[in-house]
Amino acid sequence: MKGVLRRKMASSVMATCFRSSSLYNLLNGFKTSKVPIKSRFCKPFSTNKKVNAGHASNFEFQEYMAAKIKKVNKALDEAVPLHHPTKLSEAMRYSLLSKGKRVCPLLCIASCELVGGKESLAMPVACATEMLVTVSIIQDDLPCMDNDEIRRGMPTTHKVFGEDTTILCGDSLICLAFQHIADKTDQSVPQKRVLQAISELGLAGGSKGLSGGQFLDLNSEGKMVTLSELEYIHSHKTARLVEATAVCGAVIGGGSENEVQRLRNYGRCIGLIHQVVDDILGVTKSTEELGKTAGKDLISDKATYPKLIGVDGAKKFATELLDKALAELSYFDAEKAAPLYHFAKYLVNRQK
Repeated sequence: MKGVLRRKMASSVMATCFRSSSLYNLLNGFKTSKVPIKSRFCKPFSTNKKVNAGHASNFEFQEYMAAKIKKVNKALDEAVPLHHPTKLSEAMRYSLLSKGKRVCPLLCIASCELVGGKESLAMPVACATEMLVTVSIIQDDLPCMDNDEIRRGMPTTHKVFGEDTTILCGDSLICLAFQHIADKTDQSVPQKRVLQAISELGLAGGSKGLSGGQFLDLNSEGKMVTLSELEYIHSHKTARLVEATAVCGAVIGGGSENEVQRLRNYGRCIGLIHQVVDDILGVTKSTEELGKTAGKDLISDKATYPKLIGVDGAKKFATELLDKALAELSYFDAEKAAPLYHFAKYLVNRQK
């Protein structure tokens, strides 16, 4: 009962803050931690090269992203045809094919291409990463988790199909993700590399990755959490799968050990960027702008970067993470690294 009352009170506070447009100022002054903003989990390789701010400055990233997303969406549509039982497959398609940023598939393909691989080689793994992302989203939205009703501007899966079907939908997508890699990856890719990709994604999604991070996130509600603890949670809940996505793309593309490690570091940093920016947007944008419930973490009394270090502090942290991510790309040819260079900038500057 106390938990329900706490949520209702927090909801009332959130609504008041949004109506008065003061939530930004509220959280920008809500700095409960004096810990320096220094990431423990994003430590780039030492390099004598400076980050090349001119990575193919004439590169048309928006066109690149639109073209890749179109191909990814087509591949996802083909990967999940309607089948018996119809309601379950409809739930899978509803969840997977809803409009999204396709961060992981894009990262997977770009990483593969950066080390000399082809888009077609990466596509099965790219689709698998989006399936796993989708599972994390539909489970996160369940009443027993974050209890959300809107996602990507649409009713959440459990609001349309029910909680029971949503759980089975998640189970099915997890299984399909690994089956898809095994069945659809081109036979020219060495079996050892395919198995490495499967292992990487399995580790990233389990108790030592996404699931473990989500568990810690849920159990941190209403508690005082340090900045170091928060980064640990989000390095697992969010960044671990993004990191694995970059690794899988590089592995499937035939990348060297050094190239894979640099892209691992890059992926870890932009994964954290994605979470930090999510936290910022959650308190500076409306539900209509985000396509999901704004201020949700305030209702749940979760630790967030704006809550611990303020909105401006969180923005500074995101910029520092960006610098570390770009430092990893300085090892590669600037023109070939242009997609990932602009991708990192896109994630920092996104507005939803």
